[in-house]
Amino acid sequence: MPRTPRLDITGAAQHVVQRGNDRQACFFRELDYLRYLQELREAALKLDCRVHAYVLMTNHVHLLVTPGTAGAIGRLMQTVGRRYVRALNDTLGRKQGSE
Repeated sequence: MPRTPRLDITGAAQHVVQRGNDRQACFFRELDYLRYLQELREAALKLDCRVHAYVLMTNHVHLLVTPGTAGAIGRLMQTVGRRYVRALNDTLGRKQGSE
């Protein structure tokens, strides 16, 4: 069954939840939380999103975000995910893709 389309309302605060793969841990040490917040801050500035609040749990994240343009939250989460996961995998010695 296809996923229900996301609401995309410019200028309205939205609650966003991002979970780890199979609900596994996303953060392993304090530095991981700081790295995620750094990536979130940089991407939000670049993509015209205001982050009002966040909660970083070990296996998921809650954000309250207001997008300035259509599609900005999707681009924000994709950008943060790609950059953070790449850095985390490098730190943990995980390989990207299939070999």
